[in-house]
Amino acid sequence: MTSDVGIDRTCSGAHRPELPTRALTRESDRARQLLAAGEWHPTPEDTDAAAKVLDRLTAPLPTRGTGNGRARAGDRDRRLQRVWRTSVHHLDAGAVTPPCAAILAAVARAFLPWSAAPNPPAAAAAPRYPVPHGTADGSLFPPTEAGEALLADLIPLFASLAAPSPPGDVPRTPAAVPWNVRHTGRFHHYERPARDVWTAETVRCAQCAQADGPWTVACDWHQVTLECPCGLVTDRHGLRFSEVFLVLPDR
Repeated sequence: MTSDVGIDRTCSGAHRPELPTRALTRESDRARQLLAAGEWHPTPEDTDAAAKVLDRLTAPLPTRGTGNGRARAGDRDRRLQRVWRTSVHHLDAGAVTPPCAAILAAVARAFLPWSAAPNPPAAAAAPRYPVPHGTADGSLFPPTEAGEALLADLIPLFASLAAPSPPGDVPRTPAAVPWNVRHTGRFHHYERPARDVWTAETVRCAQCAQADGPWTVACDWHQVTLECPCGLVTDRHGLRFSEVFLVLPDR
């Protein structure tokens, strides 16, 4: 099966909205290959996370008898925002296996433009992940049609991941595929101690206190390590997967 994740079926020409789908295409193809070859039998935690994301992917828009265009547009963006939030929640919960974490991270990355739309968090310190350069072609609004175009390919993939295991099936997890990348810029760890209350902490090197890198980021989908230019390598930074993955270049 050839994946068409990342292809915008609704837009054409020079003004086609772009989404960061390189990782999504790669991880979707890899997940399909692993499942088809029997090399990945999802764990119950994988299946549960996939089912929750699938619910968001397939959620219909509300039926509004008198809904206007603005309400309809808000509903479309809210559906995509919920895909993003659910993916990030299960990614950061730390319960899924590495291949499931990789696909959740890739989905969250592709739907990043909806991290704060249509209802941006009220608190000033709430997470504000940068939208990758070129997204929405400079528009102030998320490229909704391009985001919706991803659903048709993701639905069957997550349906496969969420399917009940055959009787007697034993979970099988393939080896994690590690990666590393250089990143210049800051990482922030966010906490939500109370409703509408957020705190943000800038990650600094414990040895030299610098915060801007360039960091060498390594990940094996079990943990993330950061290497500072001063030579210190640490996994004691407190960052969640999403707080690292969503600010890196689209690998």
